[in-house]
Amino acid sequence: MWTREILGMDVYHLVSAFVIYSMLGWLVESIYMSFCNKKLTNRGFAKSPFCPIYGFGAVTGYLILHPLEDNLFWLYLLGAVMATVFEFLVGNLMLKLFGDVWWDYKNKPYNYKGIICLESTVAWGFYAVIIITFLHSKVIEFIDRWSFSIGSKVCCLILAVVTVDYIIQLTRAFRIDIREQKERWMDKYQSFKARWY
Repeated sequence: MWTREILGMDVYHLVSAFVIYSMLGWLVESIYMSFCNKKLTNRGFAKSPFCPIYGFGAVTGYLILHPLEDNLFWLYLLGAVMATVFEFLVGNLMLKLFGDVWWDYKNKPYNYKGIICLESTVAWGFYAVIIITFLHSKVIEFIDRWSFSIGSKVCCLILAVVTVDYIIQLTRAFRIDIREQKERWMDKYQSFKARWY
């Protein structure tokens, strides 16, 4: 599984880059918002230092845009447009699932429903240029410093911790009572068992 290639990158490097970009995105976003709010601010959905929207965005953006590495104009333009569309789609999905978006651009000029804004679109273009022309090669170098054995275990451990963290936060967000769900499933099991045994 780890050695299968997707658009010229093996799964191991894709997953590792996803983890790193998710953590870097959380760090940059948390520092920026802490500065804006004048207090420490965790910008992740969960407690762990992990924002998967940045991991998906950076890895997908790299896979699609890296052929434009030598054409900075198109790289910037398409990076800005793609990231804005991605942000818009994720924002609308969050509205449907949670009834809320975890960011708010309503106070920014040239925003649309507080989900996207011109300022972020401009920034996404610069991020695309930075990731494609500079950062991604550094991320790959960092990944390659570690043996596959250690790197794959670290990735699996981080993803396991994040998964548990997200499950806990999602149960709280949807106000799911785990004991109540367990009792409901046990009742269904007992009913099924009574019919068949």
